[in-house]
Amino acid sequence: MKLVKLTSMAVAIAALGFASAQAADANLSTLQRMGNTATNMVIPTVPQEGKNADAIRANLKKIKLPEGFKIDLYAVVPDARYMAVAPSTNMLFVGTRKTTVWAVTNRNNGDAATEVKPFAPSIKFSNPNGVAFTRDGFLIVAESNRILHFPAAEYFYEGPDVAVGVVVPEGKLIPVEEQSFNHTGRVVKVDKDGKIYVTLGQPYNVQPADKVALYDQVGIGGIVRYNGLDGSGRTVFSKGMRNPAGLSIGPKGDIWATDNQVDGLGDDIPPGELNKVSKQGEHFGFPYYNGRFKVAGSAAAPDLKDMKEPAGHVFPQVEFPAHQAQLGLAHYTGTAFPKKYQGGLFVASHGSWNRTTPSGYLINFVPVKADGTAGASEVFADGFLDKATGRALARPVDVANLPDGSILVSDDYAGAIYRISYTGN
Repeated sequence: MKLVKLTSMAVAIAALGFASAQAADANLSTLQRMGNTATNMVIPTVPQEGKNADAIRANLKKIKLPEGFKIDLYAVVPDARYMAVAPSTNMLFVGTRKTTVWAVTNRNNGDAATEVKPFAPSIKFSNPNGVAFTRDGFLIVAESNRILHFPAAEYFYEGPDVAVGVVVPEGKLIPVEEQSFNHTGRVVKVDKDGKIYVTLGQPYNVQPADKVALYDQVGIGGIVRYNGLDGSGRTVFSKGMRNPAGLSIGPKGDIWATDNQVDGLGDDIPPGELNKVSKQGEHFGFPYYNGRFKVAGSAAAPDLKDMKEPAGHVFPQVEFPAHQAQLGLAHYTGTAFPKKYQGGLFVASHGSWNRTTPSGYLINFVPVKADGTAGASEVFADGFLDKATGRALARPVDVANLPDGSILVSDDYAGAIYRISYTGN
């Protein structure tokens, strides 16, 4: 009798989940044919003033920046992750690791946003971490196992129902059986030719030996590329990474990616990575290497002790201190900052969770030299970690350029976006 009851309960729970998924799919299908859903037309906004905003501003007074720079609160955005600056308006779209994409509006062209509210609430997103714009105004949203696109999102975001198309259907970004809760926050960028690049973190600390060939084949632990909005031409663009957590495409088409390192090997190994992807098919060493540290055969991967070193693998341009968790990055494309920063990379460090003494919680600057290689990394913004208490005030996630030459930094801990501008000496 007990077994029957448990079985009945399991069936009921499964049916409930299936019904919910069916409803979400029905909304997507309705929107694809420009139909209306029954979603409430009133979309609540996030308060931009009050006690919480005041406390965030007070914390920002502790941030250390080079002389002539200042940091301000741009918007209160819960769980703010990766950002996409709209090409034609003062709008910003922000992903999360939950179920919301945020539409952030700056209606008066000022120094801060004026409104923050959910984008396309009639669609049930699942970990819509990655967002990016095409040059002609399509918003791309990369979820754990699906990619959607939204034409003219910056103009048609006011209501719950929006035009939408599918780049990659649910369950077709990676094999469903390899889907996990771990390392599934995708990052997406679009190049000048409209090709879409998506990072695919692999779901283990170190994948077991019987997964290595499969992951290389399907692009898990690397970057995959699609021809464009139709999702055609899927290509494994690069492989041999653990958890590529940031992408930036430079003005010359050069592609750079951060990669998070293996856990469980102590405070100081292995290093975080900044990689330059120079051509299709490059292998960046993992799981044999993380940086220049040999992972295969270590305590984190004893079953890989007989693994052969990948032929022609590429070492990182920059090795960061262990466990700082570098995530989003952006080439600085403006001219408002001093010359030394122009064309270089700003890299967000989310901060360590598994280190005896916390480390990271900062923004690095990495110059790109005339020959296209990286110069020495330096700390640009620090103080997001209270050194006296060891407590985080913020956890930087991503960096984005604004048209006025300032940059934005997202923070999923305080739930905020900051604006860093240069005022001179």
